[in-house]
Amino acid sequence: MLTCKQLVALSSDLLDAQLSGRQRLAVQVHLMMCGRCRRFVRQMRLSQQLLRVWPEPVNPDTQALAERLAAMRRERR
Repeated sequence: MLTCKQLVALSSDLLDAQLSGRQRLAVQVHLMMCGRCRRFVRQMRLSQQLLRVWPEPVNPDTQALAERLAAMRRERR
């Protein structure tokens, strides 16, 4: 049986339908047994759906600001 950590590592492939049959079965078995991972996968699916319908930024300055803030955050680490 998969551990929660292994399921999280496979979650992106799960959401993108990129798992092999054996991996998919292992994930399904784990999800039947683990409520926390079921909730995690539900939240990931919801996030994926929201990002698909999220509007693109209207103001190009917003993207530049986001990039500057990300660069500043990296510098502080």
